[in-house]
Amino acid sequence: MSLSDRAGSRRRSFSVFAGAMLLTALAGCQVRPLYSDGPTGSTSAALASIEISEADDRVEQEVRNALVFLASRGAGEPVNPQYHLALNVSHRTMGVLFDTTDNDDDDDDAGAGRIVVKADYNLTKTATGETVRAGNRTAVALVDFPQQEFAKVRAVRDGENRAAKELAEIIGADIAAALGR
Repeated sequence: MSLSDRAGSRRRSFSVFAGAMLLTALAGCQVRPLYSDGPTGSTSAALASIEISEADDRVEQEVRNALVFLASRGAGEPVNPQYHLALNVSHRTMGVLFDTTDNDDDDDDAGAGRIVVKADYNLTKTATGETVRAGNRTAVALVDFPQQEFAKVRAVRDGENRAAKELAEIIGADIAAALGR
């Protein structure tokens, strides 16, 4: 057997070995739908039985409303909840770009900023108080700050609403994954 035949044989052997290792690694992966039936029942039914703590401010209320809608698929809050979600939301607005060459106060140059909405949450079973899932998540919305004051206030509120909805979707996915196990 020549040297080039041995090298070709080694390459084929390595390719077969690498393919077998890849198939072995993939055999351990499990993929199933997020809202499928888990070992304890239907994930959708478990999500629909979550009560969410009352909100302290407007942004927290936006997150709460979006979570109620996502969890119950629009049916509202449960009468006999099996789970309680304690939710604590904070938010802040910050500028990231400032125009330092502004010589005219009459122009309508926009500055850029971001709204950061953070939430700490704890999902517990109502009957036992056992924690099912706890965590913290953050969502960011980018905004433009115009010079006109009402437009600036409206831009901040719209950014808060966008970040609140995104945060609710992230938390909802976390909870659905935990309940689906």
